[in-house]
Amino acid sequence: MTQPGRYRIVPRLAGACIIGLALGMPAWEFAHARSALSDRPPLPAMGPSLRKAVVLQTAERPGTIIIRKDEKALYLVTRQGEALRYQISVGRDGFGWTGIVKVGAKTEWPEWRPPKEMRARQPELPEMVPAGPYNPLGARALYLLRDGRDTLYRIHGTNDPSGIGFDGTSGCFRLTNTDVIDLFKRVSVGARVVVQ
Repeated sequence: MTQPGRYRIVPRLAGACIIGLALGMPAWEFAHARSALSDRPPLPAMGPSLRKAVVLQTAERPGTIIIRKDEKALYLVTRQGEALRYQISVGRDGFGWTGIVKVGAKTEWPEWRPPKEMRARQPELPEMVPAGPYNPLGARALYLLRDGRDTLYRIHGTNDPSGIGFDGTSGCFRLTNTDVIDLFKRVSVGARVVVQ
């Protein structure tokens, strides 16, 4: 307990004074910068795992992703007759598509750069959203290519786990962060993706 008329040295502030002096900046300025860092936004929500092992009869080889939009399900073929099924969100009306593509790249904690077509529809969108809790691509992204060209569609996570199981994207396929991290580890660049 401090005595009347005396100041109590707060360890955090004392540390800030020492480091601030070493950096050549006023102690109060360093303390403010340090507190700003500690007030960073929360970590992105991971969400529950909506993955389960299922029986799946298909001629596709292990490592292939099959997306069944009507089921709002992504299947990763693990062996003949077996797959992992992930619940997903798919493109809303007017944004759905089908075809065969491949995984062209994989990124952890991706930045999001809205395509120019999306920014034309929604001019309030920024040019780039950094990785973190406000990034709609979540924890991981698999970039889909067709004939060697970027489709601008992704299989990605979300920082809003309640947004899974709906027709709500602009053509991408959205999983919880927990599930997209699991899928990311299992899928190779070059994997075949069949969207039905």
